[in-house]
Amino acid sequence: MTNSMQNKPNYSNRIKMRLKKGDTVQVISGKEKGKTGEVLKTMPYENRVLVKGINLKTRHVKPNQEGESGSIVTEESSLHASNVMIYSKANKTTSRIGYSIDKEGNKKRRLKKTDELID
Repeated sequence: MTNSMQNKPNYSNRIKMRLKKGDTVQVISGKEKGKTGEVLKTMPYENRVLVKGINLKTRHVKPNQEGESGSIVTEESSLHASNVMIYSKANKTTSRIGYSIDKEGNKKRRLKKTDELID
C-alpha cells in the first residue's frame, strides 16, 4: 500500500454521527476535559469533530513571497466524537442524544437526560 493511500479515509465506513454543525458540546475526556464549544465541522468518515476554541495547535507558516514575513498561526484541531457530549446551556448538563417523532411524523433530536428538544 502506498503512502498516499494510507492518508485517505475509507469511504465505505461512514459512521452515523448524532452531532451536527452548530451544536454546543462539552469535552468529556482528554487534556481539554470540561471545556465547552460549538461544533464547526463534522467528519463522519473519520468519526471526528472540530470544536471552536478547543484543542488548539500552533503552526509555523513560511513566507510565500519575498518581503513577506512568516507567522505563527493558532488553529483548532479535530477531536474524536466519543470524547465530546452534547451540552444543554439551559440546564447546564451533558446528555446523550435520542430521537422522538412528533405528531406530524417528523424525527426530532432530543436530550435523553432532560427530554429537551434540540431541533
